[in-house]
Amino acid sequence: MTTPNRTRIVLTVLDNSTGDWRSARKASATADIVAVAWELARENGLSGLSLRDLARRLGMAAPSLYSYFASKNALYDAMFADGYRAFLALEAPVDGPDLRTALRSNAEQFVRFGTEDPVRFMLLFQRTIPGFEPSPESWDLAQQAYDKSFASLHAWAELTQEDLDVVSACITGLISQQVANDPGGSRWIDRLDDVIDLLLPRLQDKAKKPSPTRGRSAKKKEGT
Repeated sequence: MTTPNRTRIVLTVLDNSTGDWRSARKASATADIVAVAWELARENGLSGLSLRDLARRLGMAAPSLYSYFASKNALYDAMFADGYRAFLALEAPVDGPDLRTALRSNAEQFVRFGTEDPVRFMLLFQRTIPGFEPSPESWDLAQQAYDKSFASLHAWAELTQEDLDVVSACITGLISQQVANDPGGSRWIDRLDDVIDLLLPRLQDKAKKPSPTRGRSAKKKEGT
C-alpha cells in the first residue's frame, strides 16, 4: 500500500521548481493517485470508489484532489488508460508453428491478464460504471491493445471483423464467467482448450497457405 507520508512528499510542489520539474512531479503524483485508486477499488469495488476516501488514504485534503482530477469520471479515465498501458507493456505472446498455437498463446495471455485483476477487467472490458465513457486518448490505447491482441493471428489467417468478434466474445466470456462465478478459482479458464477447439475450424477455413510472413522468415533462416 502507498503510505500517506510518502505520498505527501510526492504531492509537494516547491515554489522555485522549473516548469519541467513541476510537470514531472505532477505526473508522478498523478500516477500515485491512480495506484491508490486501484487499491481502494479492489477493496470496495469500482462503484464504491470514493474521492473522499481516496484523499484520506493519500493524506491530502479532498479539494486538493480536484487539482489532479476534475471529476470521478476523470479518475476512472486515468485508471482505464493505466490498465491498457499495462496490457500494452506485456511481451508479445509466444508464436508457435501453427494457427492453433498462435490462437492459444494469445488467448492464454488475455485470460491471464483478465483474471489476475478482476476489478481492472471490469473497468476495461465491461460497462461497470454508469455514465462513464473513456476519453479519445484513453480509447486509442484500448484500440492499440485490441490490435496487439490479434496481430499474430492476422499473420496466420485472413480474418474478418466478424471472426475477431467471435474470438473476443468467446475468450472475454470465459473470463467473465470465471470472475463472476468462481473468483480465484479455475473452473472456466480450465475450459480454454475446449474453446480453442471450438474456434479453430472457423479460423482454419481462412488460413493462409502458407503465411507470407512465415515464408520470408523461413527463407531468411535458411540463408543464414
